[in-house]
Amino acid sequence: MSNNQVKLYYKNVTSQVLGQEHGITDKQFDGLAKKVEPIVERIEAQRKAGEIKYRDLPYKTDTVEQVKKAAQSVDDCENFVVLGIGGSALGNIALQTSLNPYMYNLDSAQRKGPRIFVMDNVDPVQMGSFFSWISDKLDKTVFNVISKSGRTAETASQFLTVSEMLKKRLGAGAVKEHLIATTDANSGTLRAIADDMGLRNLEVPDGVGGRFSVLSAVGLLSAAVAGIDIDELLAGAAQMDSKVSQASFYQNPAAINAAVNWHYYNNAKRISVMMPYSYALKDLADWYRQLWAESLGKAKDLTGREIFVGPTPVKALGATDQHSQVQLYREGPNDKLFTLLEVKEFGADVTIGSEPEVAPELGYLAGAKMSKLLNSERIGTEYALLKSGRPCLTVAFDEVSPYTIGQFIYLYEATTSIAGELFGINTYDQPAVELGKEATFALMGNEDYAELAEKIKPISEIDDKYLI
Repeated sequence: MSNNQVKLYYKNVTSQVLGQEHGITDKQFDGLAKKVEPIVERIEAQRKAGEIKYRDLPYKTDTVEQVKKAAQSVDDCENFVVLGIGGSALGNIALQTSLNPYMYNLDSAQRKGPRIFVMDNVDPVQMGSFFSWISDKLDKTVFNVISKSGRTAETASQFLTVSEMLKKRLGAGAVKEHLIATTDANSGTLRAIADDMGLRNLEVPDGVGGRFSVLSAVGLLSAAVAGIDIDELLAGAAQMDSKVSQASFYQNPAAINAAVNWHYYNNAKRISVMMPYSYALKDLADWYRQLWAESLGKAKDLTGREIFVGPTPVKALGATDQHSQVQLYREGPNDKLFTLLEVKEFGADVTIGSEPEVAPELGYLAGAKMSKLLNSERIGTEYALLKSGRPCLTVAFDEVSPYTIGQFIYLYEATTSIAGELFGINTYDQPAVELGKEATFALMGNEDYAELAEKIKPISEIDDKYLI
């Protein structure tokens, strides 16, 4: 088991650094502690009662064995394709980006398994290009369709298209050989299909929403297929579990993280920017956006009162977005909390080349490590933000590894639960998502939604008066 850690550093949100107008005072922190500590105790009680099931995922040894068995069953394939969207895709993408080399799909020497593709949309140009490329490689390709219900239009359309391709090119029996379903254990459209076709299948755990499911079979299969150590991933999550279960506010990184975010939301900073200074971590920011937005953006509190609450998550990438967003971040409205992701030891490094004779002014770069440059960019950006009175949290990774990625995922899931309690909302539902799904069903001709289709017509028809 790794000794590397992920730690939260929060000095740069304090009044000691920012002053009292934008910083949090010791007295305010003590007030937050009194508010949050009972919440942590309540969440722990809910968890023990089986009400927060994602918290138990690091300990599901039976799931790990099932995932490993499924991964071994496809060890001779050359391409592994995940079909899904939202929580069925973002976690898979984040794990692949963070834990596999940048050139993983292109350089066989850098791969421990097949090429990995996560098809998380239904854009016809994107999908058409991919299907054209994969069509003569189907005999060496395995698809993993992920949907709890099987009725999600995007995933269902991908599945139907792939199934037909397999039948036409490889014969009717090919679907069973080249498809794995990850779905509800007992019910739903995809469960019925999987049982009828005899597909290999894994379970979406009951009571775990998609955005909390990356540490289940939903995210673990593609990771295991690509050679990522899922035991270490879950061990890291379990280690973070011991920290975020602490009753003491000042010993619990999830409690402090949630409290800081909640405090700033209630003090006119309602935008939360996550800015990794590591390409490997960039898609964790995408995963965080869904987790934060879908969990905390709610119209009503638990009593049914309308509150229209929710911090807006924004992703950025250091150092890239220093050249696209930092001007706004420093001189625009002071309405944001920044969370920078730092890596202390990178898994590889590059030495910068020597300066030309005609440009001695570049000599300060010559011979230096790119890791030093990137981390200098991070510190420089944080310094500039603080000089402008902008609060900054830092999540520090000793290194990027399965163990630390597991820690980070679990830290933010636990943070989200505590933040939801602070806002007084249901963290685990997503009622606002349904109407858009139903409208899609209606527009695609689903007869069950014919009445809704009529209501949509005025919106779908273009009024030429307003087209210029």
